[in-house]
Order: sequence, then structure tokens, then C-alpha cells
Amino acid sequence: MALTFLLGGARSGKSALAVRLASEWPGDAVFVATAETRDAEMAERVERHRAERPAAWTTLEAPLDPLSPVAAADADAFLVLDCLTLWISNLLEAGREADAIESAVVELAELAADRAGPTVVVSNEVGLGIVPANEPARRYRDLLGRVNALFAERAERTLLVVAGRALELTPPPP
Repeated sequence: MALTFLLGGARSGKSALAVRLASEWPGDAVFVATAETRDAEMAERVERHRAERPAAWTTLEAPLDPLSPVAAADADAFLVLDCLTLWISNLLEAGREADAIESAVVELAELAADRAGPTVVVSNEVGLGIVPANEPARRYRDLLGRVNALFAERAERTLLVVAGRALELTPPPP
């Protein structure tokens, strides 16, 4: 079926749109989450997101390896992966090198694009602001920019979500 890539700023409505799209699917839905609840504020965010999803959905937590649950998901289920932003952060914190991360990203993007059922992948656009003041933040921003481009390249549809509104992004001319 189709890979839809949702890209936007923090709290822009990406996750809500992903949930809405999956809720319209007549079959099963699988939600693959990459967040880790490391503090009270993050635990509250995760609980808020869980409450927005139907209880009948299967939720799989995969902070370091979303490939396995995506590969194992029922081929006809609607799959939501939320989000690449936290996954990449988790991998960097775990000491993974950029080249290894990009290889895993390509594998995941191809797996998502090749699924029979619809797939929505969520990520933040972090490259629209000022250049970060420190090297780790610049490295993260640059890597996530490449990750987002790799997913957009494989997606049938890429939407930029801003203030709860979605703009379709078209591929560049040849």
C-alpha cells in the first residue's frame, strides 16, 4: 500500500493526524512507539498520547529497534511509527555511529514503503531554526535532516504539518 511521511515541528499535530488516519482504517492498527519515559514530564506526554489511541490497537514500544516490530506487524494492519526523532536521539545516546544509523534508516524506510497495509511515519523537522551552538546538537540536526530526506524519498506522500494543518510536499523536479 502506501507510506505516508508526516513531518513538522514539535506539537504541530503530526501524531494526532497519524492517529486520525489510522482510526479511519477498517482493519487492525499497530502503533510502534520510540519514546522512553525517563522523567515525569515525558511519562505524562506518553500517557497523553496513549489516551488518544483506541484501546483495541496493538502498541509496541521500540526505542532502539523499530525494524523488528514493523517487520513482524500483520501485513494488512495500518501501522503508525511515532517517531523517528526520538529513535535517532535514542540511537545517538546509545553510542551508535551516523553511518550505522543511516543504514538502519534505509532498511526501515524500505520496509515501511514495501508493506501491503498503509504506513504512517512521524518525524520532527528540526532544521528550520538557527544553527545549534554546540557540536552534538548540530550533529543530531544534520543527521535527522538526512533521515527525514531518506524517508521522504521513499514515501508515496509527504505532508508538512504546521499548526494542525497539512501541506503536501511534492518531489523536486528532475
